[in-house]
Amino acid sequence: MSRIAKSPIAIPSGVELKVADQVVSVKGAKGALELAVHDLVAISQEDSELRVSPKVEDKASWAMAGTMRALLNNMVVGVSQGFERKLELVGVGYRAQATGKSLNLSLGFSHPIDYSLPDGVDAATPSPTEIVLTGFDKQRVGQVAAEIRAFRPPEPYKGKGVRYSDELVVRKEAKKK
Repeated sequence: MSRIAKSPIAIPSGVELKVADQVVSVKGAKGALELAVHDLVAISQEDSELRVSPKVEDKASWAMAGTMRALLNNMVVGVSQGFERKLELVGVGYRAQATGKSLNLSLGFSHPIDYSLPDGVDAATPSPTEIVLTGFDKQRVGQVAAEIRAFRPPEPYKGKGVRYSDELVVRKEAKKK
């Protein structure tokens, strides 16, 4: 049984939430998001709280209720506070530069990589080896970070590549003679 589904979602001031049929739309200072809730899950709104519960008392319904509660909570947090993901570039000559809706990466290839950012995600480069991605949709920010990391994932021998700032790269020992 999902313990996550049992806790209510607190709706902060400045966030507008509408429940129509099985579609929940959330609007806040950062943006607006919409989610179609699964048929096994019931949604109820009371004052400044949103409650999620399964329609049927079985394992699959409780699991889906927990998933929907987590997704709805991420939507509420995203439109009120936003999400941030930091990436680090480790390697000689590895650089990044954010210009508008584009990110220019030099990752040791024979050519630079121009990555165009999707709507709702912004990038900043406080230093040439740091990338900070921000947005109101947690899934989209995480996906963009994963796509940028996939250009040159960290390798285990020297640790060179694009990594998350909180990522631990386990280093391997080089081959001995």
